[in-house]
Amino acid sequence: MNEPAGEPVGQTKPAASQTPSGSPAPVSSRGCATTRASPVLRAIFARVRSDRVLLILLAAFVILQVVSPASLGVLFARIDQHTILTLAGLLMLTRAIDQSGFLDWLAQRLLRAFRTERRLALLMVTFAAALSTLLTNDVALFAVVPLAQSLARIAPVRIERLIIFLALAVNAGSSLTPLGNPQNLFLWQQSGMSFGAFVVMMTPITLALMAVLLVMCAAAFDSRVLHFQRRGPSHDVRWTLLCIALVLFVAFVVLADHGYAAWACAGVAAVLLVARRNTVFGIDWLLLAIFVLMFIVLRGVAGLPDVRATLGHVDFSGAGMAYAGAAVLSQFISNVPAAILLAEYSHNWPALAHGAAVGGFGLAIGSLANLIALRMAKSTKIWWHFHWVSVPFYVVALFLGFIALKWV
Repeated sequence: MNEPAGEPVGQTKPAASQTPSGSPAPVSSRGCATTRASPVLRAIFARVRSDRVLLILLAAFVILQVVSPASLGVLFARIDQHTILTLAGLLMLTRAIDQSGFLDWLAQRLLRAFRTERRLALLMVTFAAALSTLLTNDVALFAVVPLAQSLARIAPVRIERLIIFLALAVNAGSSLTPLGNPQNLFLWQQSGMSFGAFVVMMTPITLALMAVLLVMCAAAFDSRVLHFQRRGPSHDVRWTLLCIALVLFVAFVVLADHGYAAWACAGVAAVLLVARRNTVFGIDWLLLAIFVLMFIVLRGVAGLPDVRATLGHVDFSGAGMAYAGAAVLSQFISNVPAAILLAEYSHNWPALAHGAAVGGFGLAIGSLANLIALRMAKSTKIWWHFHWVSVPFYVVALFLGFIALKWV
């Protein structure tokens, strides 16, 4: 049988990617760039879709822009650049300390000294609270949460539960001093009180909160003996990286505390890019995005005319209303913005300080430290577990704060 006229037998048509002469068609550089970038973009979109807090803030931002449009300049002005730069520097430093292997080394020694889970949890909670009185609650978290995670890598420590109590501990401990958290620093400067007078004023509420927290912690963890699941590193601590990180940490805290957060952050990034670049590129960038959106959205809501008009009709001059206002408003816009906002309507500094301290408990948004701790846990379930502990603690703290305020 004769073959039909046309193309010779066994010869195929040129492929779509070939020129009529049979040579490969040139591939555009744009196509290559798109191909290379698409996995990165897909990974970013996947992380954004899985982050509920970020999605909620993005939705709130869109709604707020529809209700009350703001220019880029106004949006940028709402961002507390000092806080964002400080957070970025701390993320880099704590990642460097973690990658040095020192935390695993220290965790082994803590487990040998405190062999039961209850003793270890009480030690960590007390240490976190004490650290937060001088280094602020967020700095304290960046020190103790990675240590807790190192403990969980070598022993069956219930890490999610421990991180929840660490978050509550830094909120309770930081209420003692003006250096403990941003709202205390703001209210202390506004009040004109001496450092010692402020500490004396906040001592009763701090002791009461810590007493309840330690009782809850003792009940939440049992006395079972912790056994090593595996041996952590014994001789592979990168001491050079650790020393660099610790020196940078001290210098960073001092510079940031004196208002040079931008220079401090830039210096940390420059040194760590040379020492170990992954400590810079591998930080949680979405956490920074969440904090930027929080400032934009929460300060935008606080500045709405209807919100300000409503607050203007409430008499916050009395201790009871100022205290309740700070404690309740913190549940919706966080305790730092709540303290700043209510300071325009009340000069009852003791009541505002007590209310903002109590307002850090309850909902996670009550304190930025809560969000930092829960993000560092890298678990979706911990958000629900946190509220099972924090909301009842908030109810007890409301009562304790009201009683303590009577003694001031």
